[in-house]
Amino acid sequence: GTVGGKVLKKPLAQIFSEFQGGVKPSRDGGYTGSGDVKYHLGTSYDRPTISGKRVHLSLVANPSHLEAVNTVVLGKTRAKQFYTGDEDRTRNMAVLLHGDGSFAGQGIVMETLDMSKLPNYSVGGTIHIVVNNQVAFTTDTKFSRSGEYCTSIAKGLGAPVFHVNGDDVEAVSHVFELAAEWRQAWKSDVVIDLVCYRKHGHNEIDEPSFTQPLMYEVIRKHRSAHQQYADQLLREGTVSAEDVKAIHANITRELEESFEQGKQDHHQKRDWLESFWSGFKSPDQMSRIYATGVAISTLERVGQQICTLPENFNVHRGVRKVYETRRKMFESGEGIDWATAEALAFGTLMLEGNHVRLSGQDVERGTFGHRHAVVHDQKTGDRYVPLCNLYDDQPHKMFQVSNSNLSEFGVLGFELGYSMENPNSLVLWEAQFGDFANGAQIIIDQFISSGEAKWLRQTGLTLLLPHGYDGQGPEHSSARLERFLAMCDDDPTIIPDMNRETRMQIQHCNWQVVNITTPANYFHCLRRQVHREFRKPLVVMSPKNLLRHPAAKSQLDEFDDVESNDSQGCRFRRLIMDKSSVVTEMDPPKEPDFKRVIFCSGKVYYELDAERTKMQKDGHIAICRVEQLSPFPFDLVARELRRYPNADVVWCQEEPMNMGAWNYVLPRFFSIFKAVNRSVEKELSYSGRRPSAATATGFGEVHAREQADLIFHALDHP
Repeated sequence: GTVGGKVLKKPLAQIFSEFQGGVKPSRDGGYTGSGDVKYHLGTSYDRPTISGKRVHLSLVANPSHLEAVNTVVLGKTRAKQFYTGDEDRTRNMAVLLHGDGSFAGQGIVMETLDMSKLPNYSVGGTIHIVVNNQVAFTTDTKFSRSGEYCTSIAKGLGAPVFHVNGDDVEAVSHVFELAAEWRQAWKSDVVIDLVCYRKHGHNEIDEPSFTQPLMYEVIRKHRSAHQQYADQLLREGTVSAEDVKAIHANITRELEESFEQGKQDHHQKRDWLESFWSGFKSPDQMSRIYATGVAISTLERVGQQICTLPENFNVHRGVRKVYETRRKMFESGEGIDWATAEALAFGTLMLEGNHVRLSGQDVERGTFGHRHAVVHDQKTGDRYVPLCNLYDDQPHKMFQVSNSNLSEFGVLGFELGYSMENPNSLVLWEAQFGDFANGAQIIIDQFISSGEAKWLRQTGLTLLLPHGYDGQGPEHSSARLERFLAMCDDDPTIIPDMNRETRMQIQHCNWQVVNITTPANYFHCLRRQVHREFRKPLVVMSPKNLLRHPAAKSQLDEFDDVESNDSQGCRFRRLIMDKSSVVTEMDPPKEPDFKRVIFCSGKVYYELDAERTKMQKDGHIAICRVEQLSPFPFDLVARELRRYPNADVVWCQEEPMNMGAWNYVLPRFFSIFKAVNRSVEKELSYSGRRPSAATATGFGEVHAREQADLIFHALDHP
């Protein structure tokens, strides 16, 4: 209430109404989402200053998870600095409000502080205000921290820490001014330890004497800061007693009037758009479908640049071979691999004026040595980034690729904040392995999956999570696909309208989850993130062994903008038909000779296809790849079931039965069976690993046997 009402000038009547439960969704019929409790909502305000200028203030929406919003704020600040050309970082500043218990206790605080001097994450210093109530909810300080001060952790950063008595109003004002001046002069973090107390309990109805009886006996007798300051001003003769009464009367009258207004219904209007977001659609507004293909001439132009290294640059021979191989891809128009397709997506988006930022652990080279977006001179140590040199007048840092510190929680939060500032960008975070993404679970759960519903804030953030069963054990196999699918809000019992002119399935869902099998489809998926009139988070189960798999290659014409191209078309394919199929109409000719149709997702397709060919069953078993798992491609799965009326239906996955996509796809297949008048008794069969507590076995021999068994079972089990 204090920050919103006094600092950001949020109407007091609305704040009172929120406390009384009087705020209701807007009457205009527009999308209002689920909403959130009053303490979590963000807002913004252009506040006049005594100099006559205005300063724009933004309060970022945040959950109850203490300190979780920290790096989100830093990311948003860094993005503001980029888009406004604030290279010296003096015109945009981050201010974080902490509690004493959480500043000492939450690990994300250390992750936040650690970013302060990192070249691609620094915001030129953050002001940290620690409201030190000398108690953490109900826990005394001696039980909540080991250091002498709640701010002791900042000593490791070398940031100045100002301890100030919250009762000394002028000292507090002086310290805040000093902190701002320090930050502007030295571009470093500053910490203010505002030593004060909590008048009541953790909230307005809590009873603090249950746990801190002696402290609250003192607090009840303690004169408030404003009473002490009024007495000081009276002693100094700065104000009269009548002045103090008048000030009190004015404030009381304003509060009383706002309180009465707050008893009325307040319909919360949609608050979607900041300047860069003007014209973007909310989930209840129809958006057009755009093609994502690119003219061959442009692809060749970008391809030439991303394969060119400076003369006299001492490239590692292994990296030189990678670049030579890429150049041959464009000369022949064949064999485009995963990393090259990604570079084409990045390059073409930038040519169209979009900013691209890729961040995460080891992303410059790529965990699996496939990307090499940054090339290092072996003698001088100089760096060269081909995607930063696409054209002569390319804006500075239009493309950013950055190895992060070894953090998931903090860095994913940073990239989320960065992505929220401007929709004309592709912002990606890549996990070293998808298994490690759960180190950022709070950001995924509280912000990314539900932020649009709670706070009406869109993001097109893309998560690249390496996933796949290659015998590397339980910590290097699974990005926990099932968790992302469990948080998808599409209804398994409702088949949506998928007419090209009216479909809004993706707009109505909270995010997209894909498990892609071809470089071309990956290219179109990334470009689709930007080529639409709304933004949704994208979760990619990115491959590991497909990065160099000889069959996981694409032709250059699969990236083009020719609508008649039957192999790919000019947009992302949510489902890839069996390789024997050519008809894409929704009511295709029947193929009664096929006795089984296998649906799968991800790299297991290539193992199924190879074994099918070895067993000489190409004309009897169809294999369809569900590239987009959520929102589920009901229409395309139904098309394939109509195509194979006599076929048994199998879902094949590498993951254990209690993981992967099985529990997500099962009820959706049942809905489709009913819609196409297919007997539900001929139920969807499962082929995959048995239920397991661990994601994968650590024994190579066991892995190989399990993999062979699930492939054989999918193809040959009666």
